[in-house]
Amino acid sequence: MANIVQHMRQKQVIEKAYAKINLVLRVTGKRADGYHDLLTVFQSLALHDVLTFSQANPDEIILETNLPGLSTAADNLVWRAAVKLKNFYGVREGVHIKLQKNIPVAAGLGGGSSNAAAALRGLLRFWRLPREWTVLQKIAVQLGSDVPFCLQGGTALGTGRGEKLRTLKPLPFFYVVLANPGFAVSTAAVYQALGADEIEEGANISGMLQAIEAGNRQDIISHLSNTLELPAFRLYPEIKTLKEEMEKTGAVALMSGSGATVFALFTTKQAATAAKAALEKKAQWVHLTKTYAGSGPEVNYV
Repeated sequence: MANIVQHMRQKQVIEKAYAKINLVLRVTGKRADGYHDLLTVFQSLALHDVLTFSQANPDEIILETNLPGLSTAADNLVWRAAVKLKNFYGVREGVHIKLQKNIPVAAGLGGGSSNAAAALRGLLRFWRLPREWTVLQKIAVQLGSDVPFCLQGGTALGTGRGEKLRTLKPLPFFYVVLANPGFAVSTAAVYQALGADEIEEGANISGMLQAIEAGNRQDIISHLSNTLELPAFRLYPEIKTLKEEMEKTGAVALMSGSGATVFALFTTKQAATAAKAALEKKAQWVHLTKTYAGSGPEVNYV
């Protein structure tokens, strides 16, 4: 029995960290804690990073990544997620985490948040901890506003800072073209640049919610919106230029999150492939992916 247990502890666990876009992002108010109140519709993408967990010395957390310049110390969200989960359950085992980055950093695609969420899911399996979804949600909120959504994925309405979630009917399938100008964006700077007159206190996103419920692809595309585009465009005019280039392909383009990535939804692979080709000389990074329905909390534990 001891040999079996030791073998189980030595096996690797692999977890995928899926990117996200915001189909709608409406800033509805400024909070006393310095954050902003949001109405947002999150959507997972098939584009993902990969986290691999293997054995390390007791109490040791080792993080390595393929991306030069990305911190692998205590300021990395994966590291922080591991420490919080380890401390909560009093885990003495160590872990070696390899992070394969495919999602651009600070790009509005939730890469860091998704990595943190995947770390929580993966470590739950690697350390064979109780399957307590509420514990993961509690830790996720402490790590960042987008981390709770990234835990479950799929399609969801986010309120509060974005951390309060209501699962929505799965989005009908789209191909998604992503384009990034090749630089990171400061989320804090974009929010700071948001004018008081640009906050949409009475924002209503019922049109998007109805379109998703009905599965109407054209209505979904027509209701794409993001309050943060205007301040982001003022700080980073290149994002606006890239959006305009994407719209020259005939698509409706939108910036995701606080930028700098812009995206467009397509109903056919042919149209998406043509748009990607048109953008490859206009952007530093262009990627064709698709929407991802998510797997929810239970499937991730199997």
